[in-house]
Amino acid sequence: MPEQLSPFERSLVWFRRDLRCFDHAALYHALRKSNSVNCVFVFDQQILNHLPAKDRRVTFIYRSILELQQELKKLGGNLIVRYGNAEEIIPTLALELHTNAVFCNHDYEPQALLRDEAVKTRLQEMQCDMLSYKDQVIFEKSEVLSQAGTPFSVFTPYKNAWLKKFYAEGSDFYARPYPIETYAHKLHQALDDSIPTMAEMGFEDTSESNMPIKAGMSGGALLQEDFIHRMRRYDTARDYPSVKGPSYLSVHLRFGTVSIRHLVREAMQQIRTSSNHGAEIWLAELIWRDFYFMILYHHPHVCQSSFKPAYDAIQWESGEQADALFHAWCEGKTGYPLVDAAMLQLNQTGYMHNRLRMVTACFLIKDLGIDWRRGEAYFALHLNDFDLSANNGGWQWASSSGCDAQPYFRIFNPVTQSEKFDAEGKFIARYLPQLAKLDKRSIHAPWKAAPLLLQQAGVILGGNYPHPIIDHDSARKQTLMRYAVVKKSEITSDT
Repeated sequence: MPEQLSPFERSLVWFRRDLRCFDHAALYHALRKSNSVNCVFVFDQQILNHLPAKDRRVTFIYRSILELQQELKKLGGNLIVRYGNAEEIIPTLALELHTNAVFCNHDYEPQALLRDEAVKTRLQEMQCDMLSYKDQVIFEKSEVLSQAGTPFSVFTPYKNAWLKKFYAEGSDFYARPYPIETYAHKLHQALDDSIPTMAEMGFEDTSESNMPIKAGMSGGALLQEDFIHRMRRYDTARDYPSVKGPSYLSVHLRFGTVSIRHLVREAMQQIRTSSNHGAEIWLAELIWRDFYFMILYHHPHVCQSSFKPAYDAIQWESGEQADALFHAWCEGKTGYPLVDAAMLQLNQTGYMHNRLRMVTACFLIKDLGIDWRRGEAYFALHLNDFDLSANNGGWQWASSSGCDAQPYFRIFNPVTQSEKFDAEGKFIARYLPQLAKLDKRSIHAPWKAAPLLLQQAGVILGGNYPHPIIDHDSARKQTLMRYAVVKKSEITSDT
């Protein structure tokens, strides 16, 4: 029988947070359904205008785009790169290229959904289709529901349902790759391969700053290969910031320079062949990622308010004193070494260890009494791997206002956390060298050390290291009082 004609003569693949040319859902479907395919990436002003001139993420994206363009050329295609308003650029480019369809992968954030709807409307006016596909998660939207047919709000039953659905098909059906090379001959090598410079877009290249993570598909591949051999001990090593325990793949997952399907297949392979508990915990972290995307999709109000409405009645600290405490937290000057070291790690590198994200968030909310939204916004500005769904989910977990969050009366003791997860003080010493000569007991709470010991270590409280800005025990009592309004509300709603 003759080969079926492709439904589209010319198509355009719009890259967004999927900066790779392998195992790419939208690219695969465009190549399958089209005779000729162009590719485009837009540095969107509506997003970039809110960022500082020195933003590590823009450098990461820029370098990933350079590599993506080169790899597409090797496949016989090219990448058109534009700077401006995506809502204007995509329809205009589609018209210039006589495009019949624009292909992209799903985005789940509220602003992105509005943008995509606006682009789709413009394209429809031109008789041009817009087709979108699942790519950055394994299960999305309403693919994993409770037996009652409703979205989950607690992680463990969601995870169990996720695994049941995944295993039901067998052979990694839901994680199968999309083979691009088979259809790469349909890529069109557009003549326009110019890329606006970072300076032209108002940004400075931060690649020479303290950003150790290599960008692009090659950077993701190197980290994957390294982590595969460490995955077995992930469950025990991941909580200790001075140990090479995490995968460090979060920024690559955020910008799609790695494939979520490939990562899940790797985890599943290790679980099946060696009953690898580390791989099981790593897989659970990937499922958490799907979970938070699902929560954001079904409950977009979490972007501005608490998942649990009762928690919006909490009266947070405000005024000049609260602002001073917040800025001390931001600058790593709280007087609590683990908190300060973690904040300095974030400020200097754009990365923060996951255990420390919980510690610093809990300290801001439940020691300083600051609205979790202020901390969420600070992380959003500084994290290389900032992802709205995960960042929001993590902060609401810490504040007890989110789905499946820690109880409001669970309040991390920053000193205890330090003694448990940085027992030798190695992480603290790395970012607070002025404390490095303290012994491994005193380094967690310098204000408790004897004056002579501080003098011998060269530590001057109130000089080269601050006194604690708050007393944890007193703050804990104040937090329980602050959260009493939630307890009263919950009791009322239960009766």
